[in-house]
Amino acid sequence: MKVYTKTGDEGMTSLIGGKRVKKHHARIEAYGTVDELIAAIGLVRDGQSDDNITDQLIQIQDNLMVLGAILAADESFDLKKIPALKAHNIVWLEQRIDEFEEELPPLKAFVLPGGHTTVSYCHLARTICRRSERRSIELSEISPVQPIVIQYLNRLSDYLFVLSRKLTVDLKVIEILWEPNLED
Repeated sequence: MKVYTKTGDEGMTSLIGGKRVKKHHARIEAYGTVDELIAAIGLVRDGQSDDNITDQLIQIQDNLMVLGAILAADESFDLKKIPALKAHNIVWLEQRIDEFEEELPPLKAFVLPGGHTTVSYCHLARTICRRSERRSIELSEISPVQPIVIQYLNRLSDYLFVLSRKLTVDLKVIEILWEPNLED
């Protein structure tokens, strides 16, 4: 199978199910942003050395592939023909968040991303996740989107934030809190 098909040379692409749409269609924006998120999580995974976190991030990337497939399916396509996200996938994220938070000091202000490249990549992944959530909500205004898609992305952004804080501790870098300058 060749990587190039030439079928998108005029700005159209196919959804799962065969329907052709413009490459800037809201559905393409939604699952394209999930694809960006998968790649950004790969950067986080490559920049840290905890095997447990590596396994978690691989599981998340797998779940995002499923989520992307759900978003890439034409609204008339039978979603039973592709894998599904389940409530336990969200519960799993919540459990990981709770485990991380047990090790972290309470947060009393906003955090300025940075301190280490891997921490910054984690924040980048978090912001892409939020954009993915926004694109999925935007799509839901014109076409049905399974609620679990939006719920998973919302919880994943929380996971990525808490992971960034855990990585800050693990990598022994300083977490810089935002202190607004109210002077003029």
